[in-house]
Amino acid sequence: MIVYDIAAKLPPIEVLRNRCRALAVLECIIGGDEPYYTYTREWGDDEAALMSNGSGDEWAVVFTADGAFIRVFDHESAMSPSQDADHELWPGLLDGMPAVFAAQVEEPAFGDEDGRFLATAVLWRLGGDDRWHAGADITVPPPRGLYDSGPDGSGMLAILLDDIADRYVAFAEDYYEMQVDRSTVGHIVAQIPLTDATVRALNPEATLAGLHADVVAIGYPLAAL
Repeated sequence: MIVYDIAAKLPPIEVLRNRCRALAVLECIIGGDEPYYTYTREWGDDEAALMSNGSGDEWAVVFTADGAFIRVFDHESAMSPSQDADHELWPGLLDGMPAVFAAQVEEPAFGDEDGRFLATAVLWRLGGDDRWHAGADITVPPPRGLYDSGPDGSGMLAILLDDIADRYVAFAEDYYEMQVDRSTVGHIVAQIPLTDATVRALNPEATLAGLHADVVAIGYPLAAL
């Protein structure tokens, strides 16, 4: 799977935003103090969904007034700027990107210690677009093996595709080594207001009251306490 495959399967912006919020809420409940997926409504003037595996791989979806921008970084990819003597981005990665997203390329959180933008895949969609875009004519290297996330790391975005509940259940089983109830995960993915019973179904040690501030910060709907 490469960036063009992901671009063809990603949902519209608002659907994607809700999926990102759902992932962040699931992580608040299950992931505790070290969530894999997070969401903030205070990314400067924008909102952002963030993923970090703690080993140098990460992605971000920035929701702006103009649309949405996605940056993926696979630190082991042959497409990483760190693999280039001049730390240049892989050819074509930003070709055709609208100027309204230029600030994302300059975002310090997306750069190295010298402020250079780090990415192995980039996607974008303006508010009026009918599809996601990536740079034209990107030639990607061959996959490294059967289980990698794609030569450009874009496979890390697969959890945001249409079977997000099933994908999260599989993720939790692999990453947290725990079984989670698929119907409860589906409840959250569907944006049904969060209740204490839903929280406890996923984590008996958590409560809605204890997670209230974090869930409000994410912007996910809450049932009355």
